[in-house]
Amino acid sequence: MIKDWISTLPQAAQTYLEGRRLDEVECIISDLPGIARGKAVPASKFARQKYFHLPDSIFYQTITGDWGEAADENEGFIERDMTLIPDMSTTTAAPWTGDWTLQVIHDAQDREGTPIPFSPRNVLKRVVQMYRDRGFEPVVAPEMEFYLTARNLDPAKKIEPMMGRSGRPAAARQAYSMTAVDEFGPVIDDIYDFAEAQGFEIDGITQEGGAGQLEINLQHGDPVKLADEVFYFKRLIREAALRHDSFATFMAKPIEGEPGSAMHIHHSIMDIESGQNLFSGPQGGETDAFYHFIGGLQKHMPAAIAVMAPYVNSYRRYVMEHSAPINLAWARDNRTTGIRVPISGPEARRVENRIAGMDCNPYLCIAASLACGLLGIDNEIRPDKQFRGEAYAGGSDIPRDLGGALDLFDEATTLHEMLHPDFARVYSIVKRAEYEEFLQVISPWEREHLLLNV
Repeated sequence: MIKDWISTLPQAAQTYLEGRRLDEVECIISDLPGIARGKAVPASKFARQKYFHLPDSIFYQTITGDWGEAADENEGFIERDMTLIPDMSTTTAAPWTGDWTLQVIHDAQDREGTPIPFSPRNVLKRVVQMYRDRGFEPVVAPEMEFYLTARNLDPAKKIEPMMGRSGRPAAARQAYSMTAVDEFGPVIDDIYDFAEAQGFEIDGITQEGGAGQLEINLQHGDPVKLADEVFYFKRLIREAALRHDSFATFMAKPIEGEPGSAMHIHHSIMDIESGQNLFSGPQGGETDAFYHFIGGLQKHMPAAIAVMAPYVNSYRRYVMEHSAPINLAWARDNRTTGIRVPISGPEARRVENRIAGMDCNPYLCIAASLACGLLGIDNEIRPDKQFRGEAYAGGSDIPRDLGGALDLFDEATTLHEMLHPDFARVYSIVKRAEYEEFLQVISPWEREHLLLNV
């Protein structure tokens, strides 16, 4: 029975198991922060089952493990079981495990088969379907920035770069240096090996400007498939780092004075009937849809930043340096703006959202970005005039802290309708619970500068 079942899996999973006995299957789903939740079951059991159950309370949990009061307003906190249905197209290896293990992403439904509205993958599927209902096919390409750091077991200790092959800590200000990439060769080799075993195609790995900071680019494609890959890649990269006595972190700003880590998202839209890029006209010029998409980002993204920058640390990235955005200006080939139009031919014309941090949940972040753009197209929103020069001169027009971002999110009923009102309710409650937890912590800065001086 298992042999017949394996023959239906994606080719990369079949290749991984060739000549081997499958031991275990990890049944996983993303929670709001993007952590993999679920169950590990024997392969023989998984091959027989069509679904399994998990309590919906996994979506009420904060990043610290506490709970937001986000349960149903009428029934209270009863931890109702969800039905989790495997998406077998997501089956992939877990090549770092000690035995032969596969991972499968699941979709969450209630007992009647209705998608759970606050499951992140369902939120993204909802937005993608809105595009398809209009005859559009959205296309995205994420870029993943992250740091490889020395092991850090003490939260009070500052994060430091990992030790390179040379025996020296990774150096900063070495963007695009191949020598710097070589310093992390063993970790990168494992990243490539794990990605190959999982059937993922890496478009490239580069050294970024921070000490131990790398970027991985993925091929453009279907938003749900790419969000699945980012979800998988975060775990893959962490496991590769652990093999070499280091940590991989996706914090937006892990090291003081160093660049932050973003998840830039490149967007384009294909017309389903013609197969043409909706952003380019018959003569190769920019279309109204192209400008309206940018206009939607400018108008609606301030309210969506609470999703794209979901933690207090996220807002430390928005500083006037290291090509980090501080506003929603748009320009062509300008990395100081929050919205960038890269150099390309008409067939590859796209819009890059540079606001999102790498600490985001990829499903929710891509969903929110696509929703803002589609609202622009639906309502024919014109963008501001293209910015000329360094955008830092234009000042800041985005929230500077999580509390302010959540206030804007709570008021954005139009955006809530795109993502789902019940998702918006649960997300806001959970994030406010996290923010309140943070405000109860006294920082070293406060002790150093206020203890004896105020």
